[in-house]
Amino acid sequence: MSTPYPFTAVVGQDDLRLALLLNAVSPRVGGVLVRGEKGTAKSTAVRALAALMPETEVVPGCRFSCDPAAPDPSCPDGPHESRPGVRRPTALVELPVGASEDRLVGALDIERALAEGVKAFEPGLLADAHRGILYVDEVNLLNDHLVDLLLDAAAMGASYVEREGVSVRHAARFLLVGTMNPEEGELRPQLLDRFGLTVEVKASREPDQRVEVVRRRLAYDDAPEEFAARWAGEEAAVRQRIVEARELLPSVRLGDAALRQIAATCAAFEVDGMRADIVMARTATALAAWAGRTDVLAEDVRQAALLALPHRRRRNPFDAPGLDEDRLDETLEQFGGQDGDGDGAGNDDGDGNDDGDGNDDGDGDGPGPGGGPGGRPEPDGGPPGDGDAAARPGSDGAGETQAGPGGGAGEQVPARASEPFRTKVLSVPGVGEGAAGRRSRARTERGRTTGAHRPRGALTKLHLAATVRAAAPHQRVRGRSGPGLVVRRDDLRQAVREGHESNLVLFVVDASGSMAARQRMSAVKGAVLSLLLDAYRRRDKVGLVTFRGTAAEVALPPTSSVDVAAVRLESLPTGGRTPLAAGLLRAHDVLRVERLRDPARRPLVVVVTDGRATGGPEPVALAGRAARLLAAEGTACVVVDCEAGPVRLGLAGQLADELGGTAVTPAELRADSIAGVVRDVQGAGTRRAA
Repeated sequence: MSTPYPFTAVVGQDDLRLALLLNAVSPRVGGVLVRGEKGTAKSTAVRALAALMPETEVVPGCRFSCDPAAPDPSCPDGPHESRPGVRRPTALVELPVGASEDRLVGALDIERALAEGVKAFEPGLLADAHRGILYVDEVNLLNDHLVDLLLDAAAMGASYVEREGVSVRHAARFLLVGTMNPEEGELRPQLLDRFGLTVEVKASREPDQRVEVVRRRLAYDDAPEEFAARWAGEEAAVRQRIVEARELLPSVRLGDAALRQIAATCAAFEVDGMRADIVMARTATALAAWAGRTDVLAEDVRQAALLALPHRRRRNPFDAPGLDEDRLDETLEQFGGQDGDGDGAGNDDGDGNDDGDGNDDGDGDGPGPGGGPGGRPEPDGGPPGDGDAAARPGSDGAGETQAGPGGGAGEQVPARASEPFRTKVLSVPGVGEGAAGRRSRARTERGRTTGAHRPRGALTKLHLAATVRAAAPHQRVRGRSGPGLVVRRDDLRQAVREGHESNLVLFVVDASGSMAARQRMSAVKGAVLSLLLDAYRRRDKVGLVTFRGTAAEVALPPTSSVDVAAVRLESLPTGGRTPLAAGLLRAHDVLRVERLRDPARRPLVVVVTDGRATGGPEPVALAGRAARLLAAEGTACVVVDCEAGPVRLGLAGQLADELGGTAVTPAELRADSIAGVVRDVQGAGTRRAA
C-alpha cells in the first residue's frame, strides 16, 4: 500500500481541513461537500484524513464492521457472540462515478435465493464504509438516484435493500465526503442541502505559498516514506486531539443563547426547512469540543454558519453559494446571549478554526472563513455576472454600440436577457439509452418494467416471472425432487425498464449585426435562458455555438454546467455579418465529436436566427447544404425566427424546412409554445423516416 500524503502537510486550505476534522470529531454533522477548481488538494486532503483517523475496533469476520461493544442486532452476519474485537485502520471507501446501484447498496445471489431459498447477500460499498469514510469524487457527475440512495443511508445510518421479495438491512454510518468542480455541473438544491457542511477551495495566489506547495509535493513524490516520517509527530498530535475531542463532545453544553443565535441566523438568511439549524448546532458543538471547551461560544456559532449555510443560500439554480458576513455579524450581535455563550459576534476564530496541525504556512494565506464564498456577499437577484452595472445596459434595452451605430457592423454592448419563463418539456423522439435524466423516453436501470431479455453482462435487475417461465420446462430433466426450483444461469432474465434520459441541448445563436437590436436580443436571451433553466432541472448537457463576422465559434463546449452557459450567454457580443453556414457546420462538428464521446446521448439543436446569410459566395445556398447535412443525420431541430420589420423574407422558415424542423417566433416563445413546436418537428422527422 502506498504511503498517503500527510494531512498536516497540506498547505493552506484551512477551512477544508477544519470541516474534515469537525466531521471526524462528530460524524453526525453530516459530511462535507468540497467545491473548487481542479488541482486544489481536494482529493489529497480527503485521502490523508483516513490515515489520520484513530483505528477502528470491529467484530472478527464481520463483513459489516460491527462494533464489538455494541454490535448491530440486525447485522446480516449476526448475531455476534461476545468476544474481543480486532483493531484495524479506518476504512476509506471510494465510490466511482460509474458505479451501479448494486455496487453501492449490495446485491443478492439470485441463483441461491431461487434454488436454495436462502438470503445470500453480497455487501456493497455502503457496508464497506460503515464506521469509516465514504469518499465520492466528482459527486456532481454521479447519477441522481445513486446520490439519493447515498444521502438517505447517511441520514438514517442504515442501508435497506428491498428486492424480489427479499429484505436486507444493515448499519451504514460513515463520514461522507464529496468533491466537485462546479464548472462540470451543479448538484440539485435538494441534494446540496443534505450535505452538512460545504467548503469552497481555490488555489492560493500568493507566490510564496504556491512555492511551498510545489516544494512539499516534489519532496513527497521523491521519497514518500521519508516525507511522511517528517510529519509523523504532527500527525500523531492531531490524531490524539481527535480522540480527546470525541471524548469531550458529550459534555459540551449548547446553551439557550447559542441556540437562539443559530435559529436567528437561519431565519435571517431564509434557509428552507430545519436541517440547517440542526447542522449548525452540531457543528458549533463539535467546534467547541475541538477547541477543548465545554461551552459553545458566539465564535463557534459564527464559524458553523460559514460552513453550514452558504450552499443552502441558493435561491435560484444560477445563484452562486455565498454568505454576507456583515449581515451574519449583525444577526449574531443582535441575538447575543447572557448565559455564558459569549458577548456577541466576535470575528476571532482562533480556537474554532485552529486545525492543530503545527503547520504555520497557511496562516492568513488561505481562503477566508467559510471557504471563500463568505467573503463575497451574494448580489440580490440577477444571474451570474450581473454585478457590474456600468458594463451593462438597463433592462429597458437602452444603450449605444461600442463601435458606432451605423450599419450593424460594429460590436454591440451585450444586451441583458429578459425575464425567463417556464417552458414545457422538450423531448427527442423514440426510446434512447442515454444517461438517466428527466427529459426523453429511454431504457434505464430505473423506471417501469416493459419486458425481459437474457442478460448481456452482469445481471442487475431480475425479471422474476420471466426467469421462472424460462426455468419451469426443464425441471424434470434437471432431476428436481424437492420444493425448490432448479435454476441455471441460462434461465435468468434481465428486466427491461423504461424511464427518462438526459439529452444534449445545443444552442446555435446568431450574434450578427442584424440580430443586435436591443429588444430583439433581450427577448432571444430570455428565451435561451429559460431553456437553460429547464435543462438544469432535467439534468441535460448544454452547449453554445455562436456565429458572427466571418466565422463561428464554440462559446461553450457541451457541459453539465448550465451556470457557465448562462454566464457566456449574458456576455455574448454581437455585430458583423451573418455566416449562417459556418454556424451550422460548427454545430455539426460539435455533435460529431460528442457522438464519439457519448454515443448514447441524443441531441436537440435550437437555432436562434433571422435566417439571413451574408458574406462569402452564395451564402444562402451554403447554409441550405449545411442544414441538409444535419437533417440527414436525423437531428431534432427547432429554429427560433428572429426576423423583424414590415417586410418578412421567411428565410428562417426555409431554414427550418431544410433542417427538418419548424420555425417559431419570439412571440410564440413567450407564449411557452416552443415545446409543442419541437414535438411537431420531431413528429415530422419521424414521419419522414417512416
